[in-house]
Amino acid sequence: MIFEDEPVPGYPLPILPGHTSPGRFERVLRAGQFAVTSELAPPDSADPEEVYRRARIFDGYVDAINATDGSGANCHMSSLAVCALLTRVGYAPVMQISCRDRNRIAIQGDILGGAAMGVCNLLCLTGDGVQAGDHPQAMPVFDLDSLTLLETARTLRDEHHFLSGRKISCAPRVLLGAAENPFAQPTEFRARRLAKKVNAGAQFIQTQFCYDLPLLKAFMGQVEDLGVLESVFILVGLGPLRSARTAEWIRTHVPGVHIPDAVIKRLAGAADSALEGRNLCIDMIQEIRAIKGVHGVHLMAYRQEEAVADIIARSGVLNGRVPWYPGRAPQVN
Repeated sequence: MIFEDEPVPGYPLPILPGHTSPGRFERVLRAGQFAVTSELAPPDSADPEEVYRRARIFDGYVDAINATDGSGANCHMSSLAVCALLTRVGYAPVMQISCRDRNRIAIQGDILGGAAMGVCNLLCLTGDGVQAGDHPQAMPVFDLDSLTLLETARTLRDEHHFLSGRKISCAPRVLLGAAENPFAQPTEFRARRLAKKVNAGAQFIQTQFCYDLPLLKAFMGQVEDLGVLESVFILVGLGPLRSARTAEWIRTHVPGVHIPDAVIKRLAGAADSALEGRNLCIDMIQEIRAIKGVHGVHLMAYRQEEAVADIIARSGVLNGRVPWYPGRAPQVN
């Protein structure tokens, strides 16, 4: 007996009752499993094998792979193209959409195009300003922001028409997500901001890096007080720190990332700081999974992607579950 659906690459699963997408990621979340996602850094290349090589690092350890969209306002292969390649062989991508570079005409077209190729998950972002990246002379667009982008995607999916009012013949069947930073000041505003995103259509949230558990717990309590904790799946962002020096640089230069002194002291005192950074991630996963309202983790391991498998395996967070990947043997009872 087949334990779970084993899709032929390019063929979608059926949409289950109460689901908005045919995707495996939504199935994992709605089944109450602790979900794991990670990010694929798009290549500075037109070679598809570079995408597949980066994706294979996550085989058997993640439920979905984020394809970033000009992260940090730097130019790479587009999120839409990466997702097209990933869906071609059966991976479950999260297509990130930034409002920085495209107006509502292009964005709506990309949502339809992504869904047509099998993309089941969208992450709606406002996007970093162009001054942060490698093309500061570029003209920013920001026709929409994350909230209006969520509303736009929900309109396409649920009301079957463009923002202009013109009908579409086949709606994109997608799970809608957004990002949030529980640690940016003023922190009391962040929970209200998350609630606005949920009201605009967000079904899952991926947070900024978390290194401060008391702050995270306070944030989750505020989300619960606002009455939206049961209405959204929250995945907490984590990432392995290579060294105390790296941690110092991040907390100084990356807005909204709070790294306590105790974390830096722990890394500085370790014989192998990179290994200790992974151990820290594992310890945090163990504590985070017990927090009410947390449904998973989003591991961001830029230039340390090979660490993701080690962290997830040693954390035991999948509890013996093996997320689907191309070529995996069918699971049977």
